[in-house]
Amino acid sequence: MIPPWTQGELPEPKPLRWRNWTSFIGPGIVMMGIQIGGGEWLLGPAMTAKYGGGLMWIATVAILLQVFYNMECGRYALYCGEPVFTGFMRCKPSPLFWIGLMLVLNISALVPGLSTHGAAMIASLILDRPPTAEDKWLVVPLAYACLFAVAFPIIMGGKIYNILQWVMTAKIAIVLGFCFGLGVTCVSTSNWWNVFSGFVKFGNVPVANADGTERTENLFTHWWQTGEFPLVSTASIIAIGAFAGYAGGGGLANSTYSNFVRDKGWGMGSQVGAIPSVVGGRSVTLSHVGKVFSISQENLHRWRGWWKYILTDQVFVWAPGCFVGMALPALLSMQFGGQSTITEEQMKVAQAIVTSDGIRNSGFGPLLGKLLWIAALFTGLMVMLPSQMSVLDDFSRRWTDAIWSASSRVTGHWRSDQVKWIYYSILASYVLWSFLCTFLFSNAPKLMTDFIANFNNLAIGVTSFQILWINHRLLPEPIRPRWYQSLGIALCGVFYLGLAAMVFWFNILPMLMTWISSRN
Repeated sequence: MIPPWTQGELPEPKPLRWRNWTSFIGPGIVMMGIQIGGGEWLLGPAMTAKYGGGLMWIATVAILLQVFYNMECGRYALYCGEPVFTGFMRCKPSPLFWIGLMLVLNISALVPGLSTHGAAMIASLILDRPPTAEDKWLVVPLAYACLFAVAFPIIMGGKIYNILQWVMTAKIAIVLGFCFGLGVTCVSTSNWWNVFSGFVKFGNVPVANADGTERTENLFTHWWQTGEFPLVSTASIIAIGAFAGYAGGGGLANSTYSNFVRDKGWGMGSQVGAIPSVVGGRSVTLSHVGKVFSISQENLHRWRGWWKYILTDQVFVWAPGCFVGMALPALLSMQFGGQSTITEEQMKVAQAIVTSDGIRNSGFGPLLGKLLWIAALFTGLMVMLPSQMSVLDDFSRRWTDAIWSASSRVTGHWRSDQVKWIYYSILASYVLWSFLCTFLFSNAPKLMTDFIANFNNLAIGVTSFQILWINHRLLPEPIRPRWYQSLGIALCGVFYLGLAAMVFWFNILPMLMTWISSRN
């Protein structure tokens, strides 16, 4: 079992004032930078190109529910300085059981889809056209190079968290700056309205037409007019599940918010430490177990101050950033996606290049069109590669914390400054595995993206209820979540488990039944 918490002193938080902005800006920025990735650049534009802004309300529900999820992750880390994964392992039946469950739920992290999309963008710059399946000779080596490139910065920064914050801040500025600038100057007012109004068109669903095409129709309006619900197109269930899985964050990536709260030094995280980098991390250490504070009026006052950090970070930084990060790429897709010459066959490799190709073919003129094509591809790289770097870090960080806290051999014999060697050993193993995966799936990055997103729905659904459980069971009464916060994260679990169940029932189960029938 994991050793019990030790006692520490809860520090006084700095006031939430602009002169202290560097103290309370961090984890939300990192999370936002991480999560402007596959969903926003791949699935969001794909959905708007097909359905307009009619299904953007799914992103609204996903992001708002994830706010409750993230805040509860932050609550646990503020109290004891541990990530929530360590909290899972403190529960029955045993740490080994929770490690096994998290391994299953973390399967999607073993499929490195984003680096393959990034390689396709670099290949487009080299070939001066979108790549095809025949260009595997170029895309695969570039994907390997991308994996090396995104792993390299993680060795610097003192705390690994520091380099993530720098990279993600730069990514947000470049990506949203490009999208907003092109959106203001080149996107029609009707498309702006279509996308942003779509965030509140609750109940819109895809419905199949007689000719095989699809349209969006509102569940509630249709029921009011006809007395029955429309028949939802099951062909789009996987795409909708993937869209919801990537909106905001999704999967176990959201639980990493607790790691970032610790590494930023909020609450009791300042008493525990952080994972150090190879370069500049000599003085950074990490305790094997968390530290908690005694419940007193003074500490509860300080606790409320730290909780305001979490609220500010999530409500005023992360959530608005996710909405903007979903909307702006979708705007460009609606305006330019229809001008793309990429075929259905090329989409398997070049899904991330549809908007860039559409911009190039939108009549800007040879020179300006070429410059915008290059700028759009570079922006896409800034979306994909930092997000792939975060996946490397997320996987390595999660299992480092598990070994660091749950292994009696490690807790008994390893010094607090040696945690980085576990982290970098896992990182190196993950990169080698990613090389194999990149080769196996190099012709199907879209398949990788859909698999990752839909499996993420299962992961965030299951862990929503586990986080709710540990925050009510392990935390003292005065700082446990209130009823509406508990309801919010419970609804998050229901929403994502419901999506996972729909994908299984309408898509996976029929395939299994067909396979079983063929075997008989």
